[in-house]
Amino acid sequence: MPQVIGVDIGGTALKLGRFDAMGHCRAQLELTTPQPATPGAVATALLEGLEHLDPQRQASGIGVGVPGPADPAGRVARVAINLPGWRDVPLADWLEAQQERPVTIANDANCAALGERWLGAGQGVQDLLLLSLGTGVGGAVIMGGKLLTGRLGIATEPGLILLDPSGPPCNSGNHGSLEQHCSIAALKRLSGLEPAALAEHAAQQDHTALAHWQTYGRRLGMGIASLAYLLTPERVLLGGGIAGALPYFRPALEQELQQRLLPMFRQDMVILPCALGNGAGRTGAARLALDRLCPSGERSGKRHSPD
Repeated sequence: MPQVIGVDIGGTALKLGRFDAMGHCRAQLELTTPQPATPGAVATALLEGLEHLDPQRQASGIGVGVPGPADPAGRVARVAINLPGWRDVPLADWLEAQQERPVTIANDANCAALGERWLGAGQGVQDLLLLSLGTGVGGAVIMGGKLLTGRLGIATEPGLILLDPSGPPCNSGNHGSLEQHCSIAALKRLSGLEPAALAEHAAQQDHTALAHWQTYGRRLGMGIASLAYLLTPERVLLGGGIAGALPYFRPALEQELQQRLLPMFRQDMVILPCALGNGAGRTGAARLALDRLCPSGERSGKRHSPD
C-alpha cells in the first residue's frame, strides 16, 4: 500500500504526517515555523523535518499546503500575504531537487477541505464551504465533489471578500474584508482578549464576553450569507483557532443567516466544526499527493475514519 507525506505550512507551526492510502497516519511531526518565515528558511526547516519523519523514504510523494494560492500545476506558491517574501516561490521544484520524489502544492485551506471530506466532517458531501478562522480567514469550496479553484488556480479566497468598505485595511489592499472582521486580530481589537480567554469568560456567563461573541457571530454570518448566495453549500465547516468557541457565537451566526438568506438558499445547509482540528491541513495535503501523484490503481478511494 503506497504511503505519502502531507505538510501544512502555518505561520507558527509546520505540521507533517506520513499516511497510507486508507488515511491511517503512520508518523507525525510538528516543528516551529522559523521566524522570519521567509521561503528559504521554511524550505530548509521542511527538508530537515522530512528527513526526521521519513528517513527510510517510505513515502512515494509529498503534498504541501501553503498559506496562499498556488498555480494550477501545483508547483508555485503565488503569494502568502501574511508571510514575508512569499511571491512566486517554486517550492515544489526546491523540495523535489533535494528529496528526489514528486511534490505537489496547493492552498492550505484547500488541503483542509480535502482532508475533512476524506476523513472528517465533510464525508459524503458533494458541496461544502470551509472557513478557517485563525491568524487570517482562509477558505475553500468543494462543488460536485471537486475543489473549486478557477481558471488561474487561485479562486475562493473568502476571507478577502468585502464586508465593510470603511473597515480596517487588509494586507490584500482591500478595506473591511471578512478577514479584518473575523480573524484573531479582529477579535482582539473587539474585545482586547485572545479567543481562548474570551471563551473562558463566556463560559462563566460574563455578559461582556457573550456580547463580543454575539458581535463576532453577526459579522461572520454576514460573510457566510454572501457566500451562500453564490455557492449554496450543503455544509459549512468552521476550523481554525476561533472555531472552538462556536457554541458562543453560533446563535448570533444562525440568526444572521435566518435574516439575510432566503429560505431556499439555506435549505438543508448545516454548520459544523471541522472534525480533524489542526490535522486537517496535513491530512488533506496527503490526499492531494495521493490524487495527483499516485497512479489510481495503487490507492483506495474509500474513506475511513482515522484510528
